[in-house]
Amino acid sequence: MALGKRYHHRVDLDQPSSPATLADVARRAGVSLATASRALNGSAGRQVGALLLDRVRQAATELDYSPNAQAQAMARGTTATLGLVMSATGVAFPFFSALLGWLGVFLTGSDTAANGLFGTLQVVTGTSLGLNPALMASANSAGGVLGKMISLQSIAVAAAATGMARSEESKLLRFTLRHSVFLVCLMGLLTLFFAYVEPGWVR
Repeated sequence: MALGKRYHHRVDLDQPSSPATLADVARRAGVSLATASRALNGSAGRQVGALLLDRVRQAATELDYSPNAQAQAMARGTTATLGLVMSATGVAFPFFSALLGWLGVFLTGSDTAANGLFGTLQVVTGTSLGLNPALMASANSAGGVLGKMISLQSIAVAAAATGMARSEESKLLRFTLRHSVFLVCLMGLLTLFFAYVEPGWVR
């Protein structure tokens, strides 16, 4: 009877009542959070080896992990709405073009996803305003790079890689946010410069 009680207690520890997170999967598989994310979500640039891929998938199955598709869809919908709002800013659009990419990556965690969402919007809006569409698309991508440092995925990966406690992640976000905001505003001003002062510099 005592052995049965101890075994039952061990099962409760291995399978918490709260839904498993990506960090739980990475811990169970013995890999980094970034590797677990690439294994489960896929990545065109960096592939995960077959052994690691099987290990991560097995850990996800054991923990009954499933991505929150509803939250991802909500983030995409919010990002698209922000894109439509900012496209109505008129002559100030070059400045907000970089900010649009910045917000897109903050919400989705991916520069590729933000470019996919806003790339056509940037080109069409820039053309309708008489602006260089290549400049607008480039500003979207550059702003996205600056938003990557404050995306929740990047903060989580940085905290896990450095052994930082979860309670400290908000401090890391606040510290990084000021630099990210300053840089994206600078990028917006540079985009305004290339759009109206020296448009010939961008081919």
